[in-house]
Amino acid sequence: MTFTMRTVGQPTFLTSPLLDRCGGVAHGFSTRLGGVSVPPWDSLNLGVGRGDDMDHVLENYRRFCGAIGVDAGRTVLSRQVHEDHVLIASEKDAGKGLFRERDYLTDAIITNVPGLALTVFSADCGTVLLYDPVTRCVGAVHAGWRGVANGVLRKTALEMGRVYGAKPEDLRAAFGPSIGQCCFETDDDVPQAMRAAFGNEAEPFFQRRGPKWHVDLKGLNARWLLDLGVPSGQVDICDLCTACRTDLFWSYRKVGNVRGAQAAMIALN
Repeated sequence: MTFTMRTVGQPTFLTSPLLDRCGGVAHGFSTRLGGVSVPPWDSLNLGVGRGDDMDHVLENYRRFCGAIGVDAGRTVLSRQVHEDHVLIASEKDAGKGLFRERDYLTDAIITNVPGLALTVFSADCGTVLLYDPVTRCVGAVHAGWRGVANGVLRKTALEMGRVYGAKPEDLRAAFGPSIGQCCFETDDDVPQAMRAAFGNEAEPFFQRRGPKWHVDLKGLNARWLLDLGVPSGQVDICDLCTACRTDLFWSYRKVGNVRGAQAAMIALN
């Protein structure tokens, strides 16, 4: 399904038609366009602690949150370490990462509290926003190749079931822009990790090009949800590659670590 690109005020961002149709939730996947940060963070940098002027970052949040319809003061920011911990966010977590210190390390966040804006970050890694309109809970997941291999998305979906009663058949999932198979070039370590996680099911997601492998991380990550029983029509995958489209996104593979970061954000209305 083709994601919708919007410009509201200054920020340009993407939304999933799947989540848009559901109603009851605000969400967005940011681009690098429409903020106030100067190079090398230009311009809509939403990454905290990357060396950017914090006043600029706060203004970027004000703009992005205003554009998608959430309160910047109630954001809950991930603190990513490429592991599989899932934070269960409550009202006490509002503002953490932006206005208060984060007292956790997590690559995934879930909640059923209206208005809490769950936020994860990327600059090639995958981001996934989850929504169950039946039990009214949401999740936000960061998954690089290590996160795909360790099943952080599967664990998050299961945790939404354990804590809130969400069933796989009711989940909606939107996969944001991330590095595509076209540009994700790797040695044997990544295919080996995926084979350990998925078995033979991983093979269709690899292509050998000379001495290197090209891996479809989006497709592999989606397998976790499909294998749980999430219907394929309820999984929306953005086809944009962050490494191909450095006019829209920051890419770690293309520019290294001196850069801004995109955010994926979701909140119950």
